Amino acid sequence: MITAIVLIKTTVDRIPEIAEEIAALDSVSEVYSVTGTYDLIALVRVARHDDLADIIPGRISKIPGVQVTDTHVAFRTYSQHDLEAAFAIGLDS
Repeated sequence: MITAIVLIKTTVDRIPEIAEEIAALDSVSEVYSVTGTYDLIALVRVARHDDLADIIPGRISKIPGVQVTDTHVAFRTYSQHDLEAAFAIGLDS
């Protein structure tokens, strides 16, 4: 599974509506409304790199009010949940 983190600038008056439209797209697992340079951050999970082209420039960027996207593809995932699971292997509760 390939994960892309998509930073999105939008028109300010439509942030909630745009976030809902993006969240409804297939392959988008989460959308966050954030402070800072960008208005939204979307997590996109796909099986193939080619699928990113379909979802990000093909769908997200075409939503009215989306002004700019900046995409970062994850190489590796680190999470506290994964670490806790790894350390619990072989331990009896």
